[in-house]
Amino acid sequence: MEEWTLLFVLLLSFAAAVILSPLFIPFLRRLKFGQSIREEGPKSHQKKSGTPTMGGIVIVLSILLTSLAIGFGFSEFTMELVLLMLVTIGYGLVGFVDDYLKVARKHNQGLTSKQKLVGQLVIAGLFYLGLLNIGLDTFVSIPGTELGLELGWFYPILIIVMLLAGSNAVNLTDGLDGLLAGTGAIAFGAFAIVAWSTGYIDAALFSTAITGAVLGFLVFNAHPAKVFMGDTGSLALGGAIAAIAILTKMELMLIIIGGVFVIETLSVIIQVISFKTTGKRVFKMSPLHHHYELSGWSEWRVVVTFWMVGMVFAIMGIYIGVWLT
Repeated sequence: MEEWTLLFVLLLSFAAAVILSPLFIPFLRRLKFGQSIREEGPKSHQKKSGTPTMGGIVIVLSILLTSLAIGFGFSEFTMELVLLMLVTIGYGLVGFVDDYLKVARKHNQGLTSKQKLVGQLVIAGLFYLGLLNIGLDTFVSIPGTELGLELGWFYPILIIVMLLAGSNAVNLTDGLDGLLAGTGAIAFGAFAIVAWSTGYIDAALFSTAITGAVLGFLVFNAHPAKVFMGDTGSLALGGAIAAIAILTKMELMLIIIGGVFVIETLSVIIQVISFKTTGKRVFKMSPLHHHYELSGWSEWRVVVTFWMVGMVFAIMGIYIGVWLT
């Protein structure tokens, strides 16, 4: 398969998102599917209240349509492609229910943590059953080396942790206009390059499809955002990036390429531990992007800075995954 296939998939998914977004945004507005802003968040965000949310539907649909084109036109519906679609759509559905409840209640509270966890675990379980079907090995390599660990029975636990951590970490990053769309496009683009170079063609095409869909969505999500992706989009993207890392046997590479998501999550963990143990906060607000906002940075400056940091992590991941492997 030629490299131009990646470009075609990228443009196809980008076009799908750009075409679908103007159709969905007025529809979401008519349904009054507006975002509820949490009161404890930065005061500058209150003006965003009512902005259409659940735009992640556009992202998931664009990925689905492009995946169908991949399955029928460039490749075939391999089990790997089906599993990637399962996780992306499944986690997207969990996010959709969460978003819908928030809109219906007109409050920034959707599914409870336990309800969301159950949904995520069910999808993770189905994903693992699929992995058993294709006989994925339980060896985890250390990026850039010939070393690794045979996890055996512990590997299913790693899969569950990766899917839960990945989806929630990406979800935490979705807090500013264009922040997740930009960092997500960079991370998925990096995985597409590494997967293609190491022979995981289906994962590379799927990663490229997501990159295009997110970039197309970014046209409408960049500051000032006309639409938010909501949990529908963020959970779908988080599940997808973890599933791609697992299927390409780059489990630990997720920490590198998804460095921004890791940092955002760590900032929340540090903040919670510090406040519970000492009564003091390390950051003005977590996740980390809010700290910089409250430090006087403009929203656009925070977003672009995080994009640049994401690019550094992506380049590191490509270097390790392509040239050192």
